[in-house]
Amino acid sequence: MKKTRVICFANNKGGSGKSTTCSNVGYGLTLLGKRVLMVDGDMQLNLSLSLFDEDQVLAFARGDKNLYEGIRGQADLQDYVVHSDYENLDLIPSSTLMSSIEYELFTKWQREFILKKCLKNVIRDGEYDYVLIDAPPTLGGWVMNILCASDEIVIPVESTPWGMFGLGNMFEFLGDVREIAPDLQIGGVVITKVDTRKNYFKQTLETLKELEDVRVFDTFIRVDSTIEWSQDSHQPVLAFRKGSRAAGEYMELTREIAGLAAREA
Repeated sequence: MKKTRVICFANNKGGSGKSTTCSNVGYGLTLLGKRVLMVDGDMQLNLSLSLFDEDQVLAFARGDKNLYEGIRGQADLQDYVVHSDYENLDLIPSSTLMSSIEYELFTKWQREFILKKCLKNVIRDGEYDYVLIDAPPTLGGWVMNILCASDEIVIPVESTPWGMFGLGNMFEFLGDVREIAPDLQIGGVVITKVDTRKNYFKQTLETLKELEDVRVFDTFIRVDSTIEWSQDSHQPVLAFRKGSRAAGEYMELTREIAGLAAREA
């Protein structure tokens, strides 16, 4: 049986495009014939909002079928999956109560591996080719949980003067996580919110390529108002306007990520 690949999208810097990248790569993978489960690990609910309208997302958040309730009860997360309107694309929605998940985890036995345990049956049954997890923009016990549950991490980095801020802390944290999860791989860094007319992109690219043993994806994501309109419509940009520049770039990134996963499998 082919192994389910678990990829998290994480960066401790907010505004890096994590949720948008996770959502569009998830949808893009379904266009490649893959079955995908997305897990919204952020209290901001943005990944959930990329598939469902605000009323539905808030209903998930206030109900008992969301990630917070599953983690708090250390439950089998198969029971928390909701189906989206898109074929082969499912979601475990988030809750605003995820803001207190650190407290829920603090006294638990082997607390760094609770998410991994809760996803065990999802992975074992092989219903999905990919599980994609959107992490919050923090470094702590919950993000460590997400990383320990993942095979690899994709790090979106914003092409702005502050985009690189804190990235060193991110890699230091990854080093700590790999002490207890040595198989975790850095899938790569993707540069987002690029304006090719500005020097920031060139500087960001040059700085990232100086990092040892860190892949920088060939595809970068340029600033495109279509992304904002797709967010307003609660759709991945690939579904909202597949002929747009942003959709094309996210599809190319998806192929890169899929190719990377295939080589590692």
